[in-house]
Amino acid sequence: LDDAFPDWGESRYFTVELETSQSLANLLAHLYVLVPVLDSDKHYWVGDEEVDKLLRRGEGWLAAHPEKEMIARRYLKFQKRLTREALARLADEDEPDPETTRTRHGEAEQVLEKPLRLNDRRMTAVVEALQASGAKRVIDLGCGEGRLLRKLLRHKQFQEILGIDASVRALELAAARLRLDRLAPRQRARVRLLHGALTYRDKRLEGHDAVAVVEVIEHLDLARLAAFERALFEFARPGVVVVTTPNREYNVKFENLPAGNLRHRDHRFEWTRAEFRDWADRTAGAHGYQVETQGIGEEDPELGTPTQMGIFERCA
Repeated sequence: LDDAFPDWGESRYFTVELETSQSLANLLAHLYVLVPVLDSDKHYWVGDEEVDKLLRRGEGWLAAHPEKEMIARRYLKFQKRLTREALARLADEDEPDPETTRTRHGEAEQVLEKPLRLNDRRMTAVVEALQASGAKRVIDLGCGEGRLLRKLLRHKQFQEILGIDASVRALELAAARLRLDRLAPRQRARVRLLHGALTYRDKRLEGHDAVAVVEVIEHLDLARLAAFERALFEFARPGVVVVTTPNREYNVKFENLPAGNLRHRDHRFEWTRAEFRDWADRTAGAHGYQVETQGIGEEDPELGTPTQMGIFERCA
């Protein structure tokens, strides 16, 4: 503390000099985040707005920082809920734009599955499951270009239809596919398109009867599935959730797919039937749902069907 008074001991502070070539704005953004992280001594209430501040000041650098988890924990005073939300949103920021990836790689998957008319069968199966549930207010989570939304609009049972996607470009394509600007006022009032992510709590999802998640979860990193599960089953908590995903066992039936490859280059994983059932059972049990799994598409006696579907119903 003071050379003249060695008995006072060592100071808890250090003098640090750092050199870099940065714009002043970027330097100040780093300091805004890192000074309280290093000091770990905020003198005011840390709430939800601090997550927004962290992401705003960390835009463009924090998502790729090797110590982003430690930075988020310390900045948010080790509050677990806030830290989980911040890290989930950072993961969404760090991930490539989903629509860019679909445009680049999606055609190959469509060509692969086209002989089976698999996309049509998937959409039909999902719509039938939603109809059977009696749902009136439904969400297509990860709606992409709006293929399922267009089918849902054909059924008067679905009085309120919400499409959510992380890609603004995908939502623009969905609006064009649905011809929102040409719909009659009563039809137009039934459907909304919103920008949002899959892995953090969104109050706009709450209060709906059913949610469809069609060929989406396999695009998430496995490490982010827990955040997705909580956002959907714990916080949004619809009466019914319909999830579809590829059956990896069936991939050997696709002649143009090299052995061991996944159907889409952006797929982070593809589950076997047993793996999907295990995930579905565990997720349902953890959040107060019961689940039924079934196949979609032509069934092979040994390999099952090309697509698998889980229908989750919230327990009373």
